[in-house]
Amino acid sequence: MSKSSHRWLKEHFNDPFVKRAAKEGYRSRAAYKLLEIQEKDRILRPGMRVVDLGAAPGGWSQVAARILGDRGQVIALDRLPMDPIPHVTFIQGDFNDEAVYEALMATLEGQPVDLVICDIAPNMSGINVVDQARAMQLAELALDFAVQVLKPGGAFLIKVFMGAGADALRAQIKSRFQRLVVRKPEASRARSAEQYWLATGFKGA
Repeated sequence: MSKSSHRWLKEHFNDPFVKRAAKEGYRSRAAYKLLEIQEKDRILRPGMRVVDLGAAPGGWSQVAARILGDRGQVIALDRLPMDPIPHVTFIQGDFNDEAVYEALMATLEGQPVDLVICDIAPNMSGINVVDQARAMQLAELALDFAVQVLKPGGAFLIKVFMGAGADALRAQIKSRFQRLVVRKPEASRARSAEQYWLATGFKGA
């Protein structure tokens, strides 16, 4: 095992959010990022239709499902398999594929969505320029998806890696939504370039 891998594992298992997730039954420490945003911004409410892009292993879907329960609808999409979660409908596949989109529309029965959440990240190569370009491409695809499914007034929460392309993405989001706020939850490691952008007041397609 390399020194960097050993260091990562040590940090991971000493991480208080990793320990807390194991204790409280969340599948990933990422759950606490959404929980903190929820505490500040109240983006999840019973009765909503929510789509979770890049959902596996399911930490964010768990948070959404626990808040909505059977009073609402949570649909999770990912190319990777995901173990079932109560009150969550899972569709396996790339959200950019037409067949996956059609499966989502069928599940929604043609109804628009209140909130799209996306904690997706590319497979990292270790080459910063390449990884940043991939991350921005995913974010742009997620925004395109949200624009297709959100109802007017809906909201979009996405992880953004700061760097090349972020300013252009910000401009695109601002053209589509009335308000954009930036969050850096405590569970987001300080050294990480990730931020969470919450866009509200979708202006409509």
